[in-house]
Amino acid sequence: MLYDYAKYRDQYKANLKLALPVVLTQVGQILTQVADNLMVGRYGGNDPLPLAAVSFGGSVFFILCITAIGVALGMTPLVGELFVQGDRKRSASLLQNGILFYTLLGLGMAAVQYAAAPLLYHLGQPAEVVDMALPYYRMLIYSMPLMMLFFAFKQFLEGVGNTRVEMVVTIIANLANIGFNWVFIYGRWGFPEMGAEGAGLGTLLSRTIAPILMIGYFVNRAKYRTYLEGFSPRNYSWTTIRQLLRMGLPISLQMFLESSAFVGTSVMMGWFGTQAISANQIAITLGNCAFMIVMSIGAATTIRISHCYGLRNIPELSLAAKASYHLVLAWNAFAALIFITLRHWIPTLFTSNAEVIAITSDLLIFAALYQLSDGLQNVSVGILRGLQDVKIIMPIAFVSYWLLNLPVGYFFGFTCGMGPSGLFLGYSFGLSAAAVLMIARIRRRIGKL
Repeated sequence: MLYDYAKYRDQYKANLKLALPVVLTQVGQILTQVADNLMVGRYGGNDPLPLAAVSFGGSVFFILCITAIGVALGMTPLVGELFVQGDRKRSASLLQNGILFYTLLGLGMAAVQYAAAPLLYHLGQPAEVVDMALPYYRMLIYSMPLMMLFFAFKQFLEGVGNTRVEMVVTIIANLANIGFNWVFIYGRWGFPEMGAEGAGLGTLLSRTIAPILMIGYFVNRAKYRTYLEGFSPRNYSWTTIRQLLRMGLPISLQMFLESSAFVGTSVMMGWFGTQAISANQIAITLGNCAFMIVMSIGAATTIRISHCYGLRNIPELSLAAKASYHLVLAWNAFAALIFITLRHWIPTLFTSNAEVIAITSDLLIFAALYQLSDGLQNVSVGILRGLQDVKIIMPIAFVSYWLLNLPVGYFFGFTCGMGPSGLFLGYSFGLSAAAVLMIARIRRRIGKL
């Protein structure tokens, strides 16, 4: 069947209207990591140690952080369905319980991460890298409850189709992060020079700003203030919490399994030395920049699908899903082209170390290979979330990332002697398997509807 642009034109507009603010939000969030890496990398100059420390500390923090965020993502499709049905009372209950539950979850995750800090010395990394990574890691831990409070408001707003506020808040917070980094990493305005730890402090302060701005917005807008009326810990409902968990936990476990493949690869990368750690961090940071666009399209897809599902408009739902696939494939093809053509120049923005630049150049080729699969699997997850069909994504993630991605990466990297590039090749196998299995599930689900 020939492609018909006119058939999808309105769907592209509707998806992009939601996605573009989320794109800027997600890019803003990843810019925290990019700013940390760029500024710490420049601080280190020819010494790869500071960048390797930020890379390792950030990777270990990320795995439980993204797991907690995954739980919060379960609010969006639930609110989206209720919003189009006009059920404001149950939407308010979801928000109020989400604020309490997600903040407590953030505190719990922070406690686990803090207790796990000594384990960083047992992951096969150079001792000097861990020594420098720990202060940065602890600063990120302190930001965990604040981040989860922000996500409670963010996911609610996405559910009602408002993606612009989170964009503005994230841009403000990340501009503040860059300013804080400049002060604390380099020791400006009379503050001590903190290096990698200063980057962590800047992130902590910027993540303090974000929920404050969100709360201020809700309090000052009458149509959103009504959702907070009667807010009290007494309204804490186990029924509502179970509803949030039923939707959020499978999403969380899928994100944990996927992120653990990336973190596991990063840990194995450390077995090749400090230069490989730094190169991996640069390549992953660039991959994350591309992925944030993908994640934004996926988030917009969840909103569109949840609204169509709430109205039981299946033809519109099908068109919206296909339009998202078109958008993400176009973006990932562009990203892959950029990675390949600029692979020798991009690493020089982060470091002047010749060995790190050479390894990164090779890794970017393999990062380009998994771009299309990454886009397809992420949009597929977004569709399944919107359909509230989330239980299936956990076993698919387990097979794709733990049974394929990590073992295949180890095989090519160590057994076949391909080194860091072999580890990256594992991503192509894992992400491709996830994309194929999820698309098959979606076709079956929509067919039943």
